[in-house]
Amino acid sequence: MKASRLRALGIHGGESLSEAREAIRKARESGFSITAVHDAVEAVAERPREYVSDLLWGELARVLVRSRKDRVELVPCSPSASWHKWGYELDPNAVIQMENACKLPISIVGALMPDAHVGYGLPIGGVLATDNVVIPYAVGVDIACRVKLSVLDMPVSELSSRRNEIISAIEVETRFGVGVGFSPPRRHKVMRDSAWSEVPILQKMREKAVDQLGTSGGGNHFVEFGLLNVYDDSLALASGQYVALMTHSGSRGTGESVAKYYSNLARQRLPELPEELRHLAWFDMDSDEGAEYWRAMTLMGRYSAANHQLIHDNLVSHIGAEVLAVIENHHNFAWREKHNGKKVIIHRKGAIPAAKGQLGVIPGSMTASSYVVKGKGNPLSLNSAAHGAGRAMSRSEAARRFSWENIQEALKKSRVHLISAGLDEAPMAYKNIERVMDAQDDLVERVARFNPRLVKMAPSGRIMGRRGKKKKGNRK
Repeated sequence: MKASRLRALGIHGGESLSEAREAIRKARESGFSITAVHDAVEAVAERPREYVSDLLWGELARVLVRSRKDRVELVPCSPSASWHKWGYELDPNAVIQMENACKLPISIVGALMPDAHVGYGLPIGGVLATDNVVIPYAVGVDIACRVKLSVLDMPVSELSSRRNEIISAIEVETRFGVGVGFSPPRRHKVMRDSAWSEVPILQKMREKAVDQLGTSGGGNHFVEFGLLNVYDDSLALASGQYVALMTHSGSRGTGESVAKYYSNLARQRLPELPEELRHLAWFDMDSDEGAEYWRAMTLMGRYSAANHQLIHDNLVSHIGAEVLAVIENHHNFAWREKHNGKKVIIHRKGAIPAAKGQLGVIPGSMTASSYVVKGKGNPLSLNSAAHGAGRAMSRSEAARRFSWENIQEALKKSRVHLISAGLDEAPMAYKNIERVMDAQDDLVERVARFNPRLVKMAPSGRIMGRRGKKKKGNRK
């Protein structure tokens, strides 16, 4: 029987298809005609519980019973879950993705932040509250991607006078690029968590996770030194100007592997999801798979935090500074929270928690301001806010439209020294951070402004030299 026919009978997924083919092979070897085989398979697919003890068809029947036990009947939410949006000229496709997410039968309420753009399933900048289920791709691929800002006791003048020393420290104390790691690896207690040996996907990825501790990765991840202007006492600091270190990175290759593994598993559990919703497949929190994903996601949160801790601790130690204050937050994660008195799972994909009084960091592009913010606890946004400026165009479009001359002009205007970056990270490829912040002034209050002066991102093709000259980049 063809795979398409088996799928039409409800025999989905690798294990079910494999058992069906094996049973069909044995049946044919036992003398079953093709017609008899077809009739038998149809009967097993329709009434698997009646065949669980059958010597020939029993294994297929048992697999089908297991696979259907936790299956959720897809009944679109009617009416769709309500949601609110913030921002100007939002990407229409991101809006469609948000609308689709709110049609899911497990969706309760949603929100779309002003930095929104298209993602897998849920848009970047999407916030979704669900009823006792977790959606791996509504958390995101880079689980627990995170921004951390450390305020330092360095004199402001040393940001210029010690520039080369700071650049050298950045190059030594972290690594940029896909797949990069440290040899010998950095150490952190997060690697002693029992989940590394008890959850199969984590067990498989443990060695890579060890190697990548303290690294920054690629894409829009960065290390920046700059000037922080503090407005009020929310940071327990006197108003004024400080040197600060800000980083953006996540759970590296391990988090991506966890996200893809569980999203694929969720899709196998819900093969009936239409094409536009297949990246929103979910697990019930009471299921074994849901509990295992939650455990893995939680560990990825701690692993991401450990990466930032190592980067900050080692960089600060390298340059002989002290830390006065720290602000940090995840923006690809799920939380157990309450909404209107009901316990829910809140997914924030490219959005940060912004409960009343909660501090967070919202970065702009490599030449723009970033902001330390204090949440206002707006229930319409599910106590959330934007995680950054948000892309205004795709990476491929940015690489096609802009040149290094364009970037150099923007860097000079903003007095930023770029150590390295990809052309697709051109500052013009991002939305205007000031407009994004203005669009969410009912979600957060700005308490400090960070302006970058030294920026390091993953090189791609060409690197800006220390004197601003362009040179060929090394691909690692």
